[in-house]
Amino acid sequence: MILKSLAVGPIMANCYIIGCESTKSAAVIDPGDEADRILKELAKDGLTLKYIINTHGHFDHVGGNYDLKKASGADIVIHPADEAMLADLVSTAAAFGLSAQNSPAPDRTVQEGDTISFGEITLRVLDTPGHSPGGISLHTDKMVFVGDTLFAGSIGRTDLPGGDFQTLISSIKTKLFPLGDDVKVYTGHGPATSIGQEKRANPFLR
Repeated sequence: MILKSLAVGPIMANCYIIGCESTKSAAVIDPGDEADRILKELAKDGLTLKYIINTHGHFDHVGGNYDLKKASGADIVIHPADEAMLADLVSTAAAFGLSAQNSPAPDRTVQEGDTISFGEITLRVLDTPGHSPGGISLHTDKMVFVGDTLFAGSIGRTDLPGGDFQTLISSIKTKLFPLGDDVKVYTGHGPATSIGQEKRANPFLR
């Protein structure tokens, strides 16, 4: 597997490029901004983008959808509960004093139990709402991409529209913790961590 992490946009959201080494097909998770930079990284490894996957619909994670879709033709994938957010990115970004381009409608919606496959890689979809109603995490092998559900030493904020603290905590404990302590957690902002580390030391989850 080819795996690259880029912190993009003014809020420094983590964007992940996952590529199959044998087939050179790829997915991008959470292209929040800087589509040109993402495309250059794909080109460096000769990767063909098949999927643009949004872990949730907030502008700092989906702001690059339009340009990436226009350049690659890749399918946009999101949970149906966050689908409507994609058409309202201009106004939600403006509320933070920032700018974003509205996203095209998704080509596919996914939820708990669905899979997204490209080349020899399969991502399993977990419903992890709480930060947003349609938050998802993507699990493969010994890694999980969690968007803004869980951070190193912290959790996603729940004060935005559709957020719910108890739902978020339940998502983490019932969907992420059972994956196993040695599973590496790739977060939506900040450094990666592990399930075991967050079980032991995250003050929100003790």
